[in-house]
Amino acid sequence: MNKMYAEILEIPERALALLASPTQPLPLKVPYLGMGSSYFAPLAFKYMGIDIYPEIASEYFNYLSPQTKKPLAVILSQSGKSSEAIWCTHLFEKYIAISNYPENELSNAKNVSEVVLMEAGEEHYSSSKTFVNTLLVLFKGFGYHPKDAVALLITKMKSYEKIGQNLADKVFEILQQNKIHGIYITGSGPNIATALEAALILSESTKLNFHGLPMAQYDHGPKETAKNSIVIQIVARGKSYDRALALSEKIENAGGIVFKVEEPAMEEHFSILHNIIPFNFMAYYLSQKLGIDEIFAVGGKITEVID
Repeated sequence: MNKMYAEILEIPERALALLASPTQPLPLKVPYLGMGSSYFAPLAFKYMGIDIYPEIASEYFNYLSPQTKKPLAVILSQSGKSSEAIWCTHLFEKYIAISNYPENELSNAKNVSEVVLMEAGEEHYSSSKTFVNTLLVLFKGFGYHPKDAVALLITKMKSYEKIGQNLADKVFEILQQNKIHGIYITGSGPNIATALEAALILSESTKLNFHGLPMAQYDHGPKETAKNSIVIQIVARGKSYDRALALSEKIENAGGIVFKVEEPAMEEHFSILHNIIPFNFMAYYLSQKLGIDEIFAVGGKITEVID
């Protein structure tokens, strides 16, 4: 079995492992710092109305570093080795580490007050298990009960695989037949994080440029690129639902190709757990069609910056 595919299939098992782990409450009104997927996950909760301050770790360190150490932060890194996450550990009197490994540098600094493990198991390809389990850590830490949402995810994994495979087939066919100048993934509210994560994993897995952004931000200008572009809209039954449907029609009328990803059986907050799964499968199937042999060809999965 392909190893990338096998990791995606492990998502339900690792999610159940996280659900079975002790719940560790997480603080409000403090920075939540990470890179890539570790930044996107807390961003979803900001748009649920949770009073936290998600920041890109590199930009926080370089441009927002306080003159004196702040009391507390939450720092997220799957590997616990990402340079920018490690830099930020020195900016706080103490911090909570969210990571996949208890033995890494992030989890063992002198000022770490608590370590929350993702329980995602080994992961060598694009963030699949890690992103879902980071979301679950945050759901539990903020007092949500995601048991039913995980049960639905497990029940519908085959359905999500079919959606992802169909998307890969259709996008591949379009790319072979047309000159496409842009591929966008849009979402609203918590699913802005889903759009950003989906674009990340698809870009690094396929070597194509997928652009993730808020649906409303796409409506404020990038829609002018609609002709000969592909737009995958992540929708959920929330405040932006009707606007998203209207925008789909507008894009199609302008010559764009629109696809939709939605889990109608789940409320908007929890839909972030489900809406990302088709994109994991899409990344796998599309990379296979494109003949991509090496996922991390320019750099490794772990980004370590030379000072």
